Amino acid sequence: MPDSILMAVEDRTAVITINEPDRRNAITMPISSALRAAVEAAEADPAVHALIVTGAGKVFCAGADLTSLGTATEDGLRCIYDGFLAVAQCSLPTIAAVNGPAVGAGLNLALAADIRIASPSAVFDPRFQKLGIHPGGGATWMLQRAVGPQVARALILFGLTLDAKAAAHHGLVLDVAEDPVAAARQLAGGPAGAPRDVVIATKASMRATANPGTVDLDQHRIAVETELSPQAASILSPEFAQRLSAAQRLSAAQRLSAAQRRS
Repeated sequence: MPDSILMAVEDRTAVITINEPDRRNAITMPISSALRAAVEAAEADPAVHALIVTGAGKVFCAGADLTSLGTATEDGLRCIYDGFLAVAQCSLPTIAAVNGPAVGAGLNLALAADIRIASPSAVFDPRFQKLGIHPGGGATWMLQRAVGPQVARALILFGLTLDAKAAAHHGLVLDVAEDPVAAARQLAGGPAGAPRDVVIATKASMRATANPGTVDLDQHRIAVETELSPQAASILSPEFAQRLSAAQRLSAAQRLSAAQRRS
């Protein structure tokens, strides 16, 4: 597993950390692939009963790296989605310890978890429309499921952002804690202390009974497919091209700064 994704297992709980703080934990295709590998490794480990995902430093995840999005076809977008979809598809109970801003695809990552615990500095910002691109990865469905249609539309269509207190008020997060990872570990003590097969079967039942007659994973898949073509088309827009150019210049400046620090 690359250094950009860290995983530690303790007390039957796996903590997966996106470890790119200098890049605000932005998601690239390699990071997305490594995140899926980490989730699958946790699922395959009989000693793991629950999973926590968080970010290194002061940001949970700043979203998809725009330079990756700039070359993304529909297949490329699926690669970028792959990491947070692995969290959404995980058979184990999952908690997002949102230690700072969760933006765009970073918000998708938080929404993919069963439970969200936020630090006081957390901010939840879809950002898609501000960037001139269509939401993707099932964001429209996940947000409406989490906070209801009105708040979801305020976030996605009207550019509303939620701080930790507002997110708790609207039910987007379960709790606000100074140390969200520690709070998540405490919560994970529930499944950690129960038989693993019972934990997995119970989560599967909750997926099937949230909306009887369907399984939420099927609903999420339909949402991903619904959003995919318009998101891919929006990446070709002049507005996004301008933002991509600015992001590429910033990325080059950041690489130069990092090289100067190393020297």
